[in-house]
Amino acid sequence: MNITPNIVILTGAGISAESGLETFRGSDGTWNKYKVEDVATPEGFARSPDLVNNFYNKRRHDAANARPNKAHLALAKLEKNFPHSFLLVTQNVDDLHERAGSKNVLHMHGTLNHVLCLTCHKRAEWKGDVTAESICPHCHAKASLRPDIVWFGEIPFYMEKIEKALSQADIFAAIGTSGLVYPAAGFVGLARQAGAECFEINLATNPATYELFDEVISGPATKTAPDFVDNLIAKYSQVTD
Repeated sequence: MNITPNIVILTGAGISAESGLETFRGSDGTWNKYKVEDVATPEGFARSPDLVNNFYNKRRHDAANARPNKAHLALAKLEKNFPHSFLLVTQNVDDLHERAGSKNVLHMHGTLNHVLCLTCHKRAEWKGDVTAESICPHCHAKASLRPDIVWFGEIPFYMEKIEKALSQADIFAAIGTSGLVYPAAGFVGLARQAGAECFEINLATNPATYELFDEVISGPATKTAPDFVDNLIAKYSQVTD
């Protein structure tokens, strides 16, 4: 019979870095020109909404111009092979996974392509810049839109769904993420409790998380992720008695 594993993948900024998108912990780039408390907290938005919107307008523009890389495409391929037992959880706010073909994606930190209205509390798809003149498509309020991004001090999205999936996982892989920030840092522990085989796939080995995983794979995501996917598909495509 065919063995179909429940697969949960967690991705972080490292998987999109090779598409040209800056990482939060990068040594240079957009993040280092701003204080986190000014552009990634509700308090910062309340103090200076124009500053925050301009920051995310640039990120939205950069993400729109980026292209999915081989790692994104590999994960879309993995989902196609296990369509009913695959969940992709991403900490990234770009849409490169979807543009690569992934369908079952949860953006736990929100997405650049949506805004949240502080007047009617509804969300809306949004592709262009957000300014003080932007009008909510639901309630038509002006100057009420904020990026639909989970900022520091806010609760990530879909935690109940994610934890349920982890509790049923046979395979868990963290790709391109430091694994140091909670709640995502606790995902491997939840997967291990479920008996899942756990993989860390990152550019460099992380001593702080090394012992938490069954296997640690180091190298660029565009090389390691496709190899991981191909090996997993080959392993579980075999027919056993």
